[in-house]
Amino acid sequence: MRVPDAGAIEVVAPNFKRRLSGVTSTIVQLVPLQAKAIGIAVFGPGLPASLPALGWADLPALLRRPRSRPFRIWHARRNTEMAGGIMLKHVLRAPVKLVFTSAAQRRHKHLTKWLIRRMDAVIATSRRSGSYLDVPHDVVMHGIDLDRFHPAEGAEDTLAAARLTAAHAVGCFGRIRHQKGTDLFVDAMIALLPEHPGWIAVITGRVTPEHRAFADALKARVAEADLSDRILFLGEVPDIGVWYRRVSLYVAPSRNEGFGLTPLEAMASGKPVVASDAGAYAEMIEDGKTGRVVVAGDGVGLTEAIRPYLADPRLAEAHGRAALVHVRARFPLAREADAIIAVYQRLWAGAR
Repeated sequence: MRVPDAGAIEVVAPNFKRRLSGVTSTIVQLVPLQAKAIGIAVFGPGLPASLPALGWADLPALLRRPRSRPFRIWHARRNTEMAGGIMLKHVLRAPVKLVFTSAAQRRHKHLTKWLIRRMDAVIATSRRSGSYLDVPHDVVMHGIDLDRFHPAEGAEDTLAAARLTAAHAVGCFGRIRHQKGTDLFVDAMIALLPEHPGWIAVITGRVTPEHRAFADALKARVAEADLSDRILFLGEVPDIGVWYRRVSLYVAPSRNEGFGLTPLEAMASGKPVVASDAGAYAEMIEDGKTGRVVVAGDGVGLTEAIRPYLADPRLAEAHGRAALVHVRARFPLAREADAIIAVYQRLWAGAR
């Protein structure tokens, strides 16, 4: 949706990647909430037409101050977007201040460090990602849309609606690849499901061509264990939200992550989570209260953390209720939007 008045735009959220990614999803979720409080627009490809947007024809307007602020804010989330902001500010001399959000869980390369040092404010999505920054920063963790992800409400939110007869299911959702630890989940299910006949496992997610052999090997491993009817590969599904509501336990076994939203999505659906300590998972989950956290890559630890939930579904229910309370208190999407706006306000007030 092209904004009718570029002069009213106070914040630009650039998106320089056409393919859907976690960063793109963050922009799509936050901008409508932020637009209720400030003049904000996206800039770039690969975004829904419903978002307020600036086009290339609006670029001259960015070279002038917005009507209601001393400068405009350019909020980058990728290196390319930081570079674009630096070009806008230092080459084209636009009245802008630059904000960068970092989710990286690794030491930054020299180019990235150089770009980050030229930002006027930096946000880390977790304490762990902040530990890799060499500049002052705010920690603003991602939030979750509590309207989209919610506990089960009716018959559609049951396994029976998917024509599955099991009493309970364990879910593992996301792209199927080594990085995501899908093999660790499959190994855990091969070890545990024979002991717990009332449970099945559900795996959803896209398989890209470069990971096809990995996925095929997992299916062969499941078939060899004679569990193809109990460890289900559903591929991409049109509505992942309903599957969170159908399972009784969610597992996030990633070996590494940037942030990782799936545990929040599961907990917002009233489900406990067993997760690795990749990304920000350990900062989301209250170990022993809303789920369990194990060392990333530890298949044995993952299996043993899952085992008590399969043995006692009432434990899963209790931790799921606690998870819902926890997420509603600490991780609503509106809280993230407000915290980011507070960073903008501080810049506008004159503090670096």
